[in-house]
This record gives sequence, C-alpha cells and structure tokens, in this order.
Amino acid sequence: MKQAKIFMAFFRVGMLGYGGGPASIPLIHQEVVQKYEWMTSDEFSDILAIGNTLPGPIATKMAGYIGYRISGVTGMINAIIASVIPTVILMIILLTSLASFRDYPWVQGMTHGVLPVVAVMMGVLTWSFIERSKKDFGWWKVAALVALSVVLIQLIGLHPAIVIAVLIAMVLLKKPTKEVQGKGDGKS
Repeated sequence: MKQAKIFMAFFRVGMLGYGGGPASIPLIHQEVVQKYEWMTSDEFSDILAIGNTLPGPIATKMAGYIGYRISGVTGMINAIIASVIPTVILMIILLTSLASFRDYPWVQGMTHGVLPVVAVMMGVLTWSFIERSKKDFGWWKVAALVALSVVLIQLIGLHPAIVIAVLIAMVLLKKPTKEVQGKGDGKS
C-alpha cells in the first residue's frame, strides 16, 4: 500500500509538473507535506535546499530522496520511476503529434497561458518559506537574505547553488550559542 501511495504521489507530480523541476516543487510539497504528511514543511525546506546544491534535475533528486526516506531503496526506485515515466511518455506523444501544430497560435497560447500559473505556484511556496524563516530570524534578517540573494543571483549572475552552499557553510561553521550548548547536558 505504501509503495502504491509513493507511486501515485510522484506520478501525479510528473503528470502535472508542467515547466520542469522548479514547477514541480510546489506539487511535491503538496503531496509529501500536506496530503500524505510524510514530512514537515521544515524538513521539506531542508531537502529542497540540499537538492538545489546538487547537480541534476531537482524533481528527480527530491523524488529519490523522499522515496528512500519513506520506504528504502524500493521506495526510491519507485518514486524516481513514477516521476520520470510521465515525462517520457508525454514527450514521445507530444513530439510526434504536436510537432506539426507548434506554429499555430493556440499552441503557443497554451504554453504562454500556463507560465503565470507556474509563477504563482512558485510565489506561494516562496512566501511560505519566507514566513517560516521569519520565525527563526525575524523580518530584518530574512529581508536582508532575500535582498542579498537577489543581488548575487540576478544582478551579479552567481549560480544559486553557490549561494546556498555558502549559506549552509556559514550555518555549519557558526559557533553554537550558550542556549544551544546547554541543551543535552542536563542543564536548564
């Protein structure tokens, strides 16, 4: 039963994730966090951050890790197959049947019409990440991180993985505060 749920969750993502990996992220979040509750939003955010630093398509990396976390190697293989199969099938069908229609205005209109929907989905997910971040850092630090990220990625042209890797390194190299050091040693 668990394997069937994993397959259906990632199959739906593969079928509805128009626009590639980044467009699939909100769909994966919906399935994994909200529908099946296999993990929390914070855990999902961590997986997304780490997945963005690794090479390759984000949706496949996330499917593999989440499938593995839920049900081991079998779950990993199941999730990857479920997320890739729809793309392969649709590519074959669409490339063979729609190649002759690609210059028609209605086909181009369909493509252009889906882009704003994907943008809204990404915006909603981004806003939820910002909301969770403000709880840990406060608005000023979050606003500063967002502004710095926009400058580094959009204006300077730095690859997002480098920005994410630097932020992860900063967190790992940061000295723990006394509050964190006191946890686990029996002191209150």
